[in-house]
Amino acid sequence: MSVIEIYTTAVCPYCVAAKNLFRSKGLQWTESRVDVDPAKREEMLTRSAGRRTVPQIFINNHHVGGFDDLAAADRDGRLATLLAEAAP
Repeated sequence: MSVIEIYTTAVCPYCVAAKNLFRSKGLQWTESRVDVDPAKREEMLTRSAGRRTVPQIFINNHHVGGFDDLAAADRDGRLATLLAEAAP
């Protein structure tokens, strides 16, 4: 099973869209709210090479990016490949 991690904030339509995409595929994820946990924000910045926007999405410890990146990966088949890889 893939390990999906999403860094989010409370009022983020792209975060909702990412979670809805995963939900539509029957997937589960771990969510970290960076608006209420400064340590998680720092963790997100480190893991994403300084990207400050949310969501920041990781699948099996691979940085996918934000929702636009996730949607593009879904369209071109990269998402299926990432999900098929064994979790670390």
